[in-house]
Amino acid sequence: MASEISYGDFEKVDIRVGTVIEVAPFPEARKPAWKLKIDFGDEIGIKKSSAQITVHYDEQDLVGRQVLAVVNFPPRQIGPFRSEVLTLGFEDEAGAIVLAAVERPVPNGRKLM
Repeated sequence: MASEISYGDFEKVDIRVGTVIEVAPFPEARKPAWKLKIDFGDEIGIKKSSAQITVHYDEQDLVGRQVLAVVNFPPRQIGPFRSEVLTLGFEDEAGAIVLAAVERPVPNGRKLM
């Protein structure tokens, strides 16, 4: 378990919901990954993310799916790709990532409370 933080620390992490609108292979990545374009609504817009989720998700599984992402980290250069948000998930028993998700559809851009 990580060290204890304050509620104020938690509030600094901006986790939003968005809908995957485009998926592309990322053959240049060190580990298998997809390049995602995610729509976070009018306030944030469309952002790019590299996600190592190829074990459990094909392109057709992802387009139209709502995902959670941290939107206020600085962009990260991953090879030739600039990842703008961190798509969130959990490791399964084998270490493959399973996406964190909302139970029901919510408007793009809504913040995790």
